[in-house]
Amino acid sequence: MRVKIDEGQVEFSAIRAQGAGGQNVNKVSSAIHLRYNIPASSLPPEVKERLLALNDRRITQDGVLVLKAQSHRTREMNRADALQRLRELVERAAQPPKPRRATRPTKASRERRLDDKGQRAQIKLGRGKNWD
Repeated sequence: MRVKIDEGQVEFSAIRAQGAGGQNVNKVSSAIHLRYNIPASSLPPEVKERLLALNDRRITQDGVLVLKAQSHRTREMNRADALQRLRELVERAAQPPKPRRATRPTKASRERRLDDKGQRAQIKLGRGKNWD
């Protein structure tokens, strides 16, 4: 399912990048903070629901997704990188999850589990005091 992201709903702000870079890193704001308000976006409701259900620390309590891009030296490349990462995240959320099919353990796996359980019990019994 292809989902279109309206770039007018994406907020970009330039910040100073962290890490190595010499003098350049201290004077140029080349890193990008991308902010995307999921509840206020024009995404389909089921995609919004799946995005908000993600256990992702980049999504705030208010439902705002914050991405930081600082791997490139230029602001434009970091902006494109952040937008691409947002698209990938939304594309993944647009795919409906596969329904889980209930399965049962095989007879052999149940027997193996009970055998292992009996062996552990014997090991633990051997740790106690011997009353002979």
